This record gives sequence, structure tokens and C-alpha cells, in this order.
Amino acid sequence: MGEALPDENTPPHPPTLGATRKDVIVVELPELPELPEPPGHPGIAVSSLDGLVARLKGEVFTPEDAGYARELAGFNRIARHRPDVVVVARSAEDVSAAVSFAAREGLPVAVQATGHGIAAPASGGVLVATRRMDAVAVDPLTRTAYVEAGAQWHQVISAAAPHGLAPLNGSSPLVGVVGYTLGGGLGPLGRQFGFAADHVTRIEVVTADGSVRQVTRDRYPDLFWALRGGKGNFGIVTGLWFGLMPVRRLYGGGIYFPGERAAQLLRTWRQWTATVPEEMTSSVSLLRLPDVPDVPDFLRGTFAAHVRIAFTGLSGEGERLVRPLRGCGTPLADSVAEMPYAAVADIHQDPTHPLSYHERNIVLRELGSEAADALLRVAGVGSSCGDLMVEVRHLGGALSRPADVPNAVGVREGAYTLSTLSPPGSPDVVLGPMGPWSTGRRYLNFLAGADTADSVAECFDPESLSRLARVKAAVDPDNLFRHNHNIAPRP
Repeated sequence: MGEALPDENTPPHPPTLGATRKDVIVVELPELPELPEPPGHPGIAVSSLDGLVARLKGEVFTPEDAGYARELAGFNRIARHRPDVVVVARSAEDVSAAVSFAAREGLPVAVQATGHGIAAPASGGVLVATRRMDAVAVDPLTRTAYVEAGAQWHQVISAAAPHGLAPLNGSSPLVGVVGYTLGGGLGPLGRQFGFAADHVTRIEVVTADGSVRQVTRDRYPDLFWALRGGKGNFGIVTGLWFGLMPVRRLYGGGIYFPGERAAQLLRTWRQWTATVPEEMTSSVSLLRLPDVPDVPDFLRGTFAAHVRIAFTGLSGEGERLVRPLRGCGTPLADSVAEMPYAAVADIHQDPTHPLSYHERNIVLRELGSEAADALLRVAGVGSSCGDLMVEVRHLGGALSRPADVPNAVGVREGAYTLSTLSPPGSPDVVLGPMGPWSTGRRYLNFLAGADTADSVAECFDPESLSRLARVKAAVDPDNLFRHNHNIAPRP
């Protein structure tokens, strides 16, 4: 991206041209009860904790401290961390100090920014909370963004928009940039530009030995490959540089149909996806949302189908392309129109308040008539499905092509993702029956909840998984970073 690498021992500086700090969305979390005390680690001496505190700009919480539970509260409440020590990091040096402390004490390390993708909850050990590291900077000349570990997508969207640029964010603006990108990053511009991980140019990461490393295609190339797709298995990313796209506006939004039109919509949409250009990214979701105030009146306690549209071409062409979908019946609501990219969150209308949900998925190799009929049997009208959402996202285009700089993202051979959001305790009633059309892969970012912790092997082909395990052995041989969708080290 035309920038010089810093010296290894010099903290990098983000681009300053157009640098912006944004806090445009604030979510007030409800009061939380204090958590039960974790198992504890009696080997931690008070003097060791005092030494850790002395090295930090941030704060340290233990289970006896007021605020411990609130500091652990993430967006997805399906599981809760219960560490021995919480380190509230405010810099890469704080993260380094926390990891070094954990390594000396023989403790595992977890990390949390927003808590959308929780897998194996931390029971004991050290949790590094990064959400206060939220700096964002945009350089419009190089079309590059820099973010710290806790930045959220709405900050980058707001900082890039005045320059006619857009990041490859996901459907929710509240998701953390780093975790999303390291897991691949599948968003509304994906078919045209690929995965967010494909556009990362540099990563600052704290590895298990406490080192702060600057990682690029030329410096630590194996680690650079693994971090982009292997998520949080190799360290704690404290800084991320990535490219922005020249996108100022969209023809986009969503069309909601009554549940009885779901079959026609899904069948029409799956045929339609075979005809659209790469500038069109879309999905269909089947919604069964509760009767609660946060849900729009027309969706409360009912079954509805929602098609989501993001088209970067001209509005007239977008309207022509969408016409067959509009022909599926009288909509409950239709917001598809010309829109600034800064309003991209209006397409999916993801929840903005914390809730508890399992997130599971498979990657489909096809969605022919037989597969569509099978999906309608298990998730359509008259089915026993109780999932809050069953979503099919169209892949292909740039999502099916290798990145210019190869990375570990492992679902490029799929035609669609099929994912579900389920209430606590809900079994899978959708993905299992759809197995005959699966590629055998899962998409790492669409997994949340402890029952998905062992699914990581299904996110990669065997060769990539073996390579990831070797990189893990090189940088984290003791599996310090294991409270995640864990890839175990293998020499």
C-alpha cells in the first residue's frame, strides 16, 4: 500500500492523513449479576499481580473486584468467561505485559473485544479485554485504514465515508474489526471484492512469548498467512492495516415478505443468483423473531422471509435486477433503494442489543431445487424450526478466487453459506438434514457457543489445517491461546 515498514523495535504509527476517532454508536449494557467465582489459580502470588499492575496503563480485575462481571460482558451471552484475572488493555504494551504474565504463571489467555463470536469460555486464566483500544485512522491517498484491537466497524465506516471509501465490513456495525477480519470477513461487498482478510497488509500481534511483532507478507510470512483466516490462535492482534474500497453508495436494502411467501422467494432467489453479476451480493433469511420491543411491530412473534441486497452498480440496473424478487408477492416492507454506504447496516438490520444465541453453519456446494425443497421442509412454514434466523448467503465471484497474497481462509469452494441463530439450548434441526449438499466445510466466523468449539477442523482443508497447526507450534507451542476455536499445535 505504499507505506514503509517500521523498525521491529519501534511501535508503528497509523496513517495520520484523515485520522479519525469515532464513537457514533453506544450500546448500554443491562445490569449483570456477579458471576460465580472461577476455579481460581492459587499459584498466583499477590506480588506477581502487583508487578503486572505496575506495568500497565490499563486496569486489572479479579473476581473479588467490583466491575469484574461487567468487564466480561460481551454481546453474545450464550457463554460467559470466568477468568482468574482480567486485564483491561489500553496499548500493545499492556497486552504484552498481560501475555508475559500469563506465560510466567502457566495460565491460558483469552481475548475479548465485543464478544460476538465466543466459543470456549475461559474458566480460569487471564482474559485480555481490548475494547478500550479503539483508535481508527484512514489514509485516503493510499486507501488504507488502521485500527487498534477493539475498534468496531461503525468507526471505520464513518471514518472512510467522507473520502468515498468503504471497508469490507460485515452485516453488523457493532462487530469488532479484528476478530471479524482474522476469521475471514464475509460482508455485503464480498462477491465483488472478496474476504476482508484478503486485503490486510500488515498485522501487529503479541505472540505467546510476549513479543510485539510486525507481520507482513515479507516478515513472518507463515504467520501472516495463518493469522488471516486462522483467527485468534496465534496471538493477540493489537493493530491491523487493510485496504479500503472505492465505494461511496449502494443500491441496497431489504425486502420482507410474509412467511407464506418464503417458498416462492427462496426458489426464485436461488435461480436468480445464477444470473447476477459480481457487483450484486445478497442473502435470504427466514425469521422467527420474538414479540419484544426491539423487534419492529410487523415482525414480532411471526414468521417472515427477508431478502438482503447490496449492489454497487447504477440504481437503474439494480432496480431491474431486483424486479424478479419483488415479484414474489406483496411485501411487508421494502427498503431497497439508492443509499450511502454509511447506511450499510440498514441492509441486514442486525440486532443492536446483547442477547444469547448459538450460531452454527455449513457451506453448501449448491442450492438446487432439491436442496431448496429440503431447506423449506426443515425451516419453512409448518416446520418444527425454532431458530431465530436461518440465513443463506450467496458466495462466488471474488469470494471463490484466491487472495493476491494467499491466506488461510478456507471456504472458497462453496456456493452458499447456510447459517442459523438459535435460542439457548436449541438443538440443530436445520443443518444436519442439509448435509447432503454440504461441502463438508464450515465458515469460522459464523460459529458461536461452546458447542461449536470443536468445529474448527471443519473450517479448513486437511493441508491448510496441518499448516496452521505447524505455525501454531512455532509461535504458541504450549497452546497458551486456547480459549477459542482452537487449533492445537503440531510440530
